[in-house]
Amino acid sequence: MENIIKSIDAGSPLRHRAAPGDSLLAINGHKVLDVLDYKFYAYDTRLDVALRRPDGTEYRVEVRKPEGGDLGLDFETYLMDRPRSCANNCVFCFIDQLPPGMRPTMYFKDDDARLSFLLGNYITLTNLSPREIERIIALHVSPVNVSVHTTNPELRRRMLKNRRAGECVEIMRRFAAGGIVMNCQIVCCPGWNDGAELQRTMEDLAALYPAVHSVSIVPLGVTRFREGLEKLAPFTPEHAAETIDQVTAFGDACVREYGTRIFWCGDEMYLNAGRELPPDEFYEEHTQLENGVGMLRLMETEFRSALKLSEEPDGVPFTIATGTAAAPFFDGLLVLAKARWPQLNGRVYAIENDFFGHTITVAGLVTGQDMIAQLRDRELGERIFISQNMLRRQEMDFLDDVTLEEAVRALGRPIYPVEEDGFALWDAISGDALPEVKSPRAGGVTEYYRYNQN
Repeated sequence: MENIIKSIDAGSPLRHRAAPGDSLLAINGHKVLDVLDYKFYAYDTRLDVALRRPDGTEYRVEVRKPEGGDLGLDFETYLMDRPRSCANNCVFCFIDQLPPGMRPTMYFKDDDARLSFLLGNYITLTNLSPREIERIIALHVSPVNVSVHTTNPELRRRMLKNRRAGECVEIMRRFAAGGIVMNCQIVCCPGWNDGAELQRTMEDLAALYPAVHSVSIVPLGVTRFREGLEKLAPFTPEHAAETIDQVTAFGDACVREYGTRIFWCGDEMYLNAGRELPPDEFYEEHTQLENGVGMLRLMETEFRSALKLSEEPDGVPFTIATGTAAAPFFDGLLVLAKARWPQLNGRVYAIENDFFGHTITVAGLVTGQDMIAQLRDRELGERIFISQNMLRRQEMDFLDDVTLEEAVRALGRPIYPVEEDGFALWDAISGDALPEVKSPRAGGVTEYYRYNQN
């Protein structure tokens, strides 16, 4: 796919020297294949840019710009290429556990190193050619987020069902030698890569420190749509507690040897075990917040700080709707808030996941239809707050394609998606700063909120 320019930003040094429809060929003599080449080679202050017009005429433009500044080109696709799909068939893959009939994009599995660097996606490394490995090292594409799962080559081949899966550790060693930092995750599956196998994996990854900067251990998700797939059992509270103890003990040893814990269990593991979350300082730099590691503890810390600075809330009654796992956590936050402001009028409702199955307990997988069905006859107050993670942000809809607008109309209340942030949560429930709600549909949700906030 050619690197066709879709538009040129107003501040771009190429604003009046190139045109939409032209193709970017090279920068300072380096061929540009995709977004990684573009961002890397466009970093310098002096650039010799080679382009081609739609009629095939090639030309060059010399430009100057601030070091590290954006060249200001927007392309037909974000990657300037097609995204690379996953070549694995992992036994725990959540996408394979989706029901039929959902939108086609839900079934696309990405395993693209460029998205790992640019957006924080996790990759398995099975898609990387020797040339791509060398390019990542040469361009110093860092950090890279790696889905490791296990460092046992044979077990990894069985779990990922890919003959190349056993090459993971060797590729990671090459990255480490090249100065590439890696943040890793282990989707832990009872009976597969837990127990002794998990211990082996942690020991192997710790040996790669400091290149391996952090590792999260998160429990697999098991939906009710597993017909024809490997038999997998979700974590029991007892096994989740055992895994937490195992990871914590090894993390303690890493603190003594390396000065950092390296390994953390995701919040969901603690919720599953019914364990208190560790204190905020346990999570050090909070490197893996996006992977659900320490997110709830940080939110509580922020919420407590917000309460200390708070002014009297507006008193409008509200509901917080969340998954069954996090509902007790939000109940605890309301207890804190009511101790400060007794007149606060709010409640938390745990939404059972009838759509995917009751073994799925996280808020991010709550569907619109389940929320509507379970809240319709409840006392809701005048506002409903949900986690922003429940919605796909561009379309403003839930995973089951129920739109936010449809949920608002079904429940007769405005529904506000709130960031995973304690300050934002207090601002919302106190009425000090309600989250802005935007909809791509003219006259839709935004119009509803304009006339129904009071």
